[in-house]
Amino acid sequence: MAAAAVILLAAGAQAQNTSFRPGQIWSDDKGVHINAHGGGILYYRNVYYWFGEHKTEGPGGNNANVGVHVYSSKDLYNWKDCGIALAVSDDPASDITKGCILERPKVIYNARTKKFVMWFHLEPKNGGYDGAMIGIAQADKVTGPYTYIRCTRSNPQTWPVNVLPLHKEPVTGRNARERSNLNWNEHPDSVNTLGRDFQKGQHSRDMTLFVDDDGKAYHICSSESNSVIHISELTDDYLDFTGKYVRAFIGDRMEAPALFKKDGLYYFMGSECTGWAPNRARSAVAPSIWGPWTQIGNPCVDRDSETTYHSQSTFFIQVAGKKNTFIYMGDRWTPDNAIDGRYIWLPVEFTPDGRFILHWYDEWSL
Repeated sequence: MAAAAVILLAAGAQAQNTSFRPGQIWSDDKGVHINAHGGGILYYRNVYYWFGEHKTEGPGGNNANVGVHVYSSKDLYNWKDCGIALAVSDDPASDITKGCILERPKVIYNARTKKFVMWFHLEPKNGGYDGAMIGIAQADKVTGPYTYIRCTRSNPQTWPVNVLPLHKEPVTGRNARERSNLNWNEHPDSVNTLGRDFQKGQHSRDMTLFVDDDGKAYHICSSESNSVIHISELTDDYLDFTGKYVRAFIGDRMEAPALFKKDGLYYFMGSECTGWAPNRARSAVAPSIWGPWTQIGNPCVDRDSETTYHSQSTFFIQVAGKKNTFIYMGDRWTPDNAIDGRYIWLPVEFTPDGRFILHWYDEWSL
């Protein structure tokens, strides 16, 4: 579907939404399909803010041609276009120059510094996915404009809390060669991906941010050639790593991490690594964000569960004023015409044995 068709279908007088319709065109207050892919939600002063990738028409629209879009809502159904929170640069020397890869932006508020902090997966222009970097930006206002600060790999020259002696052995030969992905039958420790990236910093591709009840913030990402999830503590200003991090799901090859917390337990959701193609989701639970993590299977239970209802996880929304009410945020990617990506939002439900599950609904409300 062409970009113009997407806008045309959504145009006209805007009736107020009173329900969610997963996979359908979702119009903003201007009658345009919401453009905030791979996104996340910040709840601030009784308003929800949705930050996401601004896509453009065609396969080239998967690159960052505009920047990070932000929308606001008081009810989660109806969204106001608040513009571009972080714009890409026209300077070819910039890390975030137009045409780079800028994915999965997440914004958190720092009550101590009174700043809004944005982290995102960043790949330099024309470099494919070999950079595996993080971009960091900051703003005084929730909707921006955000000022780009820097890019980095995660936790350079720092070992995780569960480092093994083998990781500190000299990395030589083919083990020293940095590769975007491992062979499917290779375990990350067999080629010591952790030691390989120790000096430069660890890979960070698909990522999210999580702020705990005590205000501590964490960066969760797919690392070590997408074979391990890294969970890292952030500094008090949310602008850097403290150096404390853990390797989780070692060798399980997951991306698209998303977390939420309920009744003192931490819940995780991720996907297999199949590029733009949807796959079977995975989930896990832990008594601490540091683990140990117990995998609890695919949370999707209805038809099309093997494709996560043709979506990929990006975030969980905790609904304000409704105890233990969470919404799964997923993306239904359309890589041949990036702007036509759709959103799959579903209610999170819980089973007596402590799992969370996702049922499919054509339409639902809180």
